[in-house]
Amino acid sequence: MKKIKVAILGGTGAVGQKFVALLDNHPWFEISEITASSNSAGKTYESCTNWREITPIPERVRNIIIKNCDEKLNSQIVFSALDSSVAGDVEKLYAKNGHYIFSNSKNHRMSERSPILIPEINADHLQIIDPKNFIVTNANCTTTVLALAIYPIHQKYQITELIVTSMQAISGAGYPGPSANDIMNNVIPFIDGEEQKVETEIKKILGTVKNSTIVFDEICASAHCNRVPVFDGHTVTVSLKTKKKATIQEIENCYNDFSSITTNMGLPFAPKKLYNLFTANNRPQPKLDIFSDNTMAISIGRLRPCSILDYKLVALGHNTIRGAAGGSILNAEYCVKTKIISI
Repeated sequence: MKKIKVAILGGTGAVGQKFVALLDNHPWFEISEITASSNSAGKTYESCTNWREITPIPERVRNIIIKNCDEKLNSQIVFSALDSSVAGDVEKLYAKNGHYIFSNSKNHRMSERSPILIPEINADHLQIIDPKNFIVTNANCTTTVLALAIYPIHQKYQITELIVTSMQAISGAGYPGPSANDIMNNVIPFIDGEEQKVETEIKKILGTVKNSTIVFDEICASAHCNRVPVFDGHTVTVSLKTKKKATIQEIENCYNDFSSITTNMGLPFAPKKLYNLFTANNRPQPKLDIFSDNTMAISIGRLRPCSILDYKLVALGHNTIRGAAGGSILNAEYCVKTKIISI
């Protein structure tokens, strides 16, 4: 197929750079345009980007001339890596001009006509979107790991309550993130706005569509969010209560038997196997398990009874790939494949 030209909003920042790195040699998409602040507009991408990815700047992107965030774009698909301080209005502007927006920002996650899309969980939520104001968001990075980790259990046994504690990598804070003096040999037990995002977004993601509206799930979630000295990979520990009861083996089977809608669709960013299930008591670990299956899979371990609720587990996912840029790319792939958007 002929490659589809795409644009990246906020392409010089940490998430924007991740989009650039992941889209290099993508079989469907080709970066055609990049926007950034007025300080960078008119310059080449290479000259105004403090490149932080481990791979070099892709050759064909180096000399792309940066556009302002209000300039006309020719690309129909637009990936937004903008900071939330500016993302809301800019994304809305491009959406009203007929572009398909796939956003990593929080601004439109709670909008009535914008789904928080995780295709393996809630692809049906796309039916509520306004085709004349097409903004699809991905979830907060921690919420993404949590939602994917609990969904197979929720689907079969209906989770009613959960307590989640996150151990979030420093890459999730953007560049430069917390100083070495603050994070080394330390745990920072507060990330501004994070707990509220997790507790709210999970209800929308797990919700159902009725009369073209997403009815939030009634799951009751309590979150503790912490920044830890790990570079990549958000780990969450979860205790949960279910309406229907099951054995630990039956809970484990939820993952082994789970059939993902994206598995056989030929989507480049869909993992061949969504869940890596560990039986060893000391797994998953970011250092050992974060780079499994193109980093779009979720690792699950320590499935066991909970003495207060019903069950508990540990989950791990890559925060800047599955939980950010890679998640948006998968969302766009799904919309192209299913012809929800016409290119």
